[in-house]
Amino acid sequence: MYSPSKILLTVLVGAGLAGSANAAEILVSTDIATSTTWTKNNTYNLTTQVYVLPGATLTIEAGTVVASNVSPNGSGSLAVTAGAQIFVLGTEAEPVIMTSKADVATWAPLASHPTGGNPKTGTYRQAANEWGNLTIMGNGYIAEDATPGNVPSPNANNKATMEGLTAQFPGDTRVIYGGGNDDDDSGSISHISLRYAGRVVGLTNELNGLSLGGIGRGTEINNVEIMNNVDDGIEIWGGTVNLKNFVIWNVGDDSFDVDQGWRGKAQFGLIVQGYSVAAAQGSGVGDNGIEFDGAENSNYQPVTTTALYNMTVIGQPFSGDHGLAYRDGARLQVRNSVFMDLGERAVRLDNVDGDGGLGYGHNGTLTWAQTWTTPFNAVPVHPNDAAPGLVGWAGYPAQVDGFLNDIRDTVFFNNTNASAYTDANAVNVFAAANNNLIANVSPIRSIQRAAQVNVFGSLVMAQVTQIDPRAANDALVSVGQAPNDGFFTPAAYRGAFNGTTNWATGWTAADAYGFFPDYASTTVRQSALNVPNSIAAIGVPSFGNAGFAIQVNDPAQACVTPLQFALLTVDFGGPFSLPLAGFGCNGGSGEVLNLPTSLQLILGPVLWTGAPATFGLPIPNLATLNGLTLNTQGVFIDPTTFGATLAWALDATIGA
Repeated sequence: MYSPSKILLTVLVGAGLAGSANAAEILVSTDIATSTTWTKNNTYNLTTQVYVLPGATLTIEAGTVVASNVSPNGSGSLAVTAGAQIFVLGTEAEPVIMTSKADVATWAPLASHPTGGNPKTGTYRQAANEWGNLTIMGNGYIAEDATPGNVPSPNANNKATMEGLTAQFPGDTRVIYGGGNDDDDSGSISHISLRYAGRVVGLTNELNGLSLGGIGRGTEINNVEIMNNVDDGIEIWGGTVNLKNFVIWNVGDDSFDVDQGWRGKAQFGLIVQGYSVAAAQGSGVGDNGIEFDGAENSNYQPVTTTALYNMTVIGQPFSGDHGLAYRDGARLQVRNSVFMDLGERAVRLDNVDGDGGLGYGHNGTLTWAQTWTTPFNAVPVHPNDAAPGLVGWAGYPAQVDGFLNDIRDTVFFNNTNASAYTDANAVNVFAAANNNLIANVSPIRSIQRAAQVNVFGSLVMAQVTQIDPRAANDALVSVGQAPNDGFFTPAAYRGAFNGTTNWATGWTAADAYGFFPDYASTTVRQSALNVPNSIAAIGVPSFGNAGFAIQVNDPAQACVTPLQFALLTVDFGGPFSLPLAGFGCNGGSGEVLNLPTSLQLILGPVLWTGAPATFGLPIPNLATLNGLTLNTQGVFIDPTTFGATLAWALDATIGA
């Protein structure tokens, strides 16, 4: 049995932190044996593999930065053992950031911050493996066949050693996860950004951005970002933990990877595939978007049985792999999602994982085809099923309707590989009842990529440099939506974002590094000469979006009374050829006037029926126009008196 050592905190006070007299750098070099709080007025430097030991709680205040030294093999790392808890109390305004000092060095100076830099800024670097990761281990049921003594049916004695961690002596329980409590509570995590991580322990033994082993559904995880990890973004082994609002960007293997019988749920996930370092695929270059293994071995119980809603998966169109890869009996429902720009297949039957699993249909389990036609609650009896009344066993709670494997209400776009839909068609993914479609127009607002580069050998990547992931076109409305079950949020659109709000801004590295457009605040003002009228802005203006609009709702104004003319002015500080599409309600015409410092779009006449009228504005995708300003005015003209009344005005700014 491991005997916990006393925590040692080495303090370096005030070095380089002008304006932060009480700030300190805390060197964390030994395990945390008693409950501890990390505060935002300090920074914390993990100098080795640090464990939060059973019975202890680590609380991390909002705004705290954990910045570790860069070493040749990823320096310090943090692991929460089974029986311990972690509480990450980040907020959108003050996220918790775990990163390297090399990242902090790119932040704009801010003397009042303990790091000396502004955590809402930074410069993206092509890097990873600069520190370890965050690992959490719990006591939930797992399906693992490599550990001596583990059995095929759910059993509280089934345990495993966490990937990326190494026992320091025989019987080192710090690295063990699994057990018999699906309701286990390892704490809560909110608004955390994990950057440039992924220590390489050895061949095929690398740390993921966030590793979750046997975590119970008493644990709460939301608003998590993984940026530039050397291995997987988030990997889950067994357990029943649920996840909501997560961003995974440029990781070096699978973005979202599941093994050993995970039975939780996930909703609102943005995956942007790319690469973190120039290395082989799986060790620096992205592989599958979502990879699901059922169990190890495939006839073990529990088997991964889950439901994902509102995922947006942006692949790599050249050397990227699959959107969804299924292995070893996995059962996965995907609903209300978006899969685009994939390099290979949207749906892929990988069947076996290469770790000894024997695939679908092994030893009496369901075949691949059968999982797509078997109702979620009609699974045939199997000899390895859980014993009736098994203590601590939650069963398979994630699915409440449909088939064990199904995809519904999902948009596929720009997946151009010749076999992109071969496996999907084999299991009737595009049957009419599923409400899936292959779109002709983008289901997100905009996306920009860098030029193609040969990253490693023949691997070609084109990194995403800017994206507006909010729903557009076919993604704006879905037929079905997630159940209102206490975890899922009913959301009648496809993908991780609705048409107006990007929940990943303000707290992520993706936002700090400029991967999202500058979403400006939109204000509406009424003039002193306003007529009875109601106006609202729909969406927020951004480069390349077609969803920003102005809605006028005034039943008193009928199309036969006034003729409405709308004047749009685009100021950009100098001459520029900027095409703007005309817009209107029930007709209308537009004319673009090229002026020395602005462009004006005059609309009218517009026939207005008295119903709410929406005037849309496609904004060209021109990231170079910082400080673009949009000004709109509406003028009602009474044709009998030729009197004009200013009805409304709206100002909005894009860019810094």
